[in-house]
Amino acid sequence: MQVLFNSYEYILAFLPISLIIYWLLIRLKYVKTARLWLVATSFYFYGWWDVRYVPLLAASTLFNYAVGVWLASKASSLIPDGGAGTSPSATHWSRSTRFRKVVLWLGIAANLILLGYYKYMDFFIANVNAMFHTAWDPLGLVLPIGISFYTFTQIAYLVDAYQGEVRENSLLNYSLFVSFFPQLIAGPILHHREMMPQFVDPANRRVNSRNIALGITIFVAGLVKKVVIADTLAPIANYGFDEATALTLAEGWMTSLAYTFQLYFDFSGYTDMAIGAALLFNIKLPFNFDSPYKSLNIQVFWRRWHMTLGRFLMRYVYIPLGGNRRGRMRTYINLIATFLIGGFWHGAGWTFIFWGLLHGMALVIHRIWQTLNIQMPRLLAWLLTFLFVNASWVFFRAKEWEDALKVLRGMVNFESIGIRSIDLSSAVLIAAVFLLAICFRNTNQWQERFRPNLALAGAVAAGAVYALIQMNKISEFLYFNF
Repeated sequence: MQVLFNSYEYILAFLPISLIIYWLLIRLKYVKTARLWLVATSFYFYGWWDVRYVPLLAASTLFNYAVGVWLASKASSLIPDGGAGTSPSATHWSRSTRFRKVVLWLGIAANLILLGYYKYMDFFIANVNAMFHTAWDPLGLVLPIGISFYTFTQIAYLVDAYQGEVRENSLLNYSLFVSFFPQLIAGPILHHREMMPQFVDPANRRVNSRNIALGITIFVAGLVKKVVIADTLAPIANYGFDEATALTLAEGWMTSLAYTFQLYFDFSGYTDMAIGAALLFNIKLPFNFDSPYKSLNIQVFWRRWHMTLGRFLMRYVYIPLGGNRRGRMRTYINLIATFLIGGFWHGAGWTFIFWGLLHGMALVIHRIWQTLNIQMPRLLAWLLTFLFVNASWVFFRAKEWEDALKVLRGMVNFESIGIRSIDLSSAVLIAAVFLLAICFRNTNQWQERFRPNLALAGAVAAGAVYALIQMNKISEFLYFNF
């Protein structure tokens, strides 16, 4: 069991208690104790799911802290102090740099081995058995929740420490950076330099009424997205993917669109709840979604969808591969490789890898189209982008290849057009959600225009009450599974 954001335990007990004691400690000038309290509550939050994996999170934190401290302490050796050539200082600098790079790669490898063991070992065993007709038993490992996110966060930290961009000499601060409970389970993927300065900023050591009001508003908006919208769409998508044996044209589109919007409102709802909860502590987490389904091309989509993952892949995968610096063909290869890695990061399955391949190829086609200097009408550009994203999510959602093909066949099944098994009211719901995602401002834009008033307070209270009533059964966030 886990303390989910959309649970009574979290909303009515865990979050208020954590918040009250934190600000009480700050008020009493026990600043370090307040940070220690947040670390303790964050590990408790993680351990509520399965206490056996708390040592794993702790060990990962300690290991990466130690490696990061060493890398940052040696960052000054990046600049030789005695000129070029074969001088002793230059030789020493070269050896030191090579050793630092070895330590960095060993640190990254250790993180990837940990992630690979828990997330991909059974996938590897299944494929070896299929290829070589062996009969190895799967390990049946339970994927530690949040491991994909805190692994990527710490890999980014190691690279930044190696490059001399961050330095952290406090284990307490580093532990808070990794474990801060609003973002621990499903991101956003953070950078040390954007988070820890906020915790040590004296200006953030007093209650900010605007942040409290804004945080509650955004949290409730995320709760409504998750409980009222995403969870209502889930049965439509689940029936089409998991239960139906065949789908009509209308049912195929309703199934794909239901999942397209379920995923968006589920994950962006989680992000809003994380951002809102963090604001209560005067911490501003980065935006993770910016109305991605309004995008006019696939490149813009990836600047708006899971934005912190996109920047991670850009900085720590695409650019190290060479980016666009080694010619057009190499750029295309780097794009595809980056999104193959991104697809595999999402899940241990060939459907995820294929989903990543589709997006990599789409970005290549977009690059080629740009070289033609042909302006596409905005409506057509939006429609093609949305249709591609919607179709590609089918592979992302499907548990098996046949499930994906079933839905795609339904989407082109012109021999059977009408609705047989899915309620007609579901079509109305999907249409309403479509308009909400395409035509209205997102919560990022709300923040820029936020003005507390009685009407807004009433709307937030009504939304909170309705969402709490709707929480008759607790459902996990979709990205907890990735």
